[in-house]
Amino acid sequence: MGEVNIYGDEWTDGTTEPGFRNRERPLGGTLGAEKLGGTIYLIEPGQRICPYHWHFGDEEWLIVLEGTVTLRTPDGERELGRGDVVAFPTGPGGAHDVRGSSEGAARVLMLSTLSDPEICVYPDSEKIGASAGWMRKDGARARVLNREAANLEYFDGERSE
Repeated sequence: MGEVNIYGDEWTDGTTEPGFRNRERPLGGTLGAEKLGGTIYLIEPGQRICPYHWHFGDEEWLIVLEGTVTLRTPDGERELGRGDVVAFPTGPGGAHDVRGSSEGAARVLMLSTLSDPEICVYPDSEKIGASAGWMRKDGARARVLNREAANLEYFDGERSE
């Protein structure tokens, strides 16, 4: 069983995609968690953690540790500051994205249940993603990301013999 200080400065590179640049610190493996995951993000002003999305299986929580973020949900946008906590239930009502809006970097903690397999929907880009940990030999979650318009037909590639 591990231990983490949420105000420590041990970061891995998050993403370098413009508009989504951040640094992150995954917690689950360090803590030995099996059913609950968490990541601390350091978000620069104007940058997001990830695209607007919602989950079929994972419920998530956002806890603002430092700074200010702008939260987008189906109800619109609002600012959150240090100490604010928000839960994102499964389904379209839990859709969200988080953007740094402080003058400096904001530090947030995202907690989530760990559904496996999981399906995630990205309404803005009309993408659907599916991931599962059991599919890869290296233990990493296998992931498929696509748009419904690009789906294959049900019997595509199947043999009738």
